Amino acid sequence: MDVVLEADQLGKRYGSTWALRDCTLRLPAGRIAALVGPNGAGKSTLLHMAVGLLRPDAGAVRVFGQSPYNNTSTLADIGFVAQDTPLYRDFSAAELVTAGAKLNRRWDAALARNRLAQLGIPPDRPVDKLSGGQRAQVALALALAKRPRLLLLDEPVASLDPLARREFLQSLMGSVADAGTTVLLSSHLLADLERVCDYLIVLQSARVQLTGTVDEIAAGHRQLIGPRHDGTPPAGVAAVVRASHTDRQSTLLVRTDGPIDDPSWAVREVTIEDIILAYLADGETMTSHTEWGVPA
Repeated sequence: MDVVLEADQLGKRYGSTWALRDCTLRLPAGRIAALVGPNGAGKSTLLHMAVGLLRPDAGAVRVFGQSPYNNTSTLADIGFVAQDTPLYRDFSAAELVTAGAKLNRRWDAALARNRLAQLGIPPDRPVDKLSGGQRAQVALALALAKRPRLLLLDEPVASLDPLARREFLQSLMGSVADAGTTVLLSSHLLADLERVCDYLIVLQSARVQLTGTVDEIAAGHRQLIGPRHDGTPPAGVAAVVRASHTDRQSTLLVRTDGPIDDPSWAVREVTIEDIILAYLADGETMTSHTEWGVPA
């Protein structure tokens, strides 16, 4: 299995506060991965270290087996769209495409121009005069014009309306499908991510809580409803992720390691959104992360 992005005990500290700590993960090639977590969980910090904008204070991050910091050979294979889609606002989209050709050794100007034309974005209008959705599409077109092997997107649809978000994600899927680009997409919008992503990384309290393929994670979690939980989970339960109780009944979201045959518990499937929310809610108490389907 080819690993595109790898972090080993990665950490970044600002003063006495760790923005990211003991981050260990491996992102396989060809995945469209969701990076999920609340504000302050370390998502942007991880992406900025992966693209070489920040130097780690602990551990290591490797992209294609190399450190991205001060490494132009690695950066040539990375496309990055930052959270605020930073663009030269006085430039038109056409001028940005021309500038990109002068700044990147591998540049597909025709791809960028064709994408902008298909989306109906005026090529000669200053970027500052475009809508938020159009600016996000321009930033994505420029990132894709690099023909990157890894595309990093930091909250690219956070400020967009539902229609613009759908159009952005549809165009993203169409663009990376043929190229085989690996994508790491940070967002709070769980429903959007569930539609487009096949891999999941959950960050909470500066640490990785869960990582693996969407299918494996969904298959490895269940909701149990049964008698008041006395602290001993039934056979087949590896861990209780989240629990709620009434006087007579307990509802548990659990990670399984086998079949649950206890007839006193009703077993139900759960959505990826349910799983993410459970890990985020209890992230403060978790000290290690769960990794699915990726060798350690």
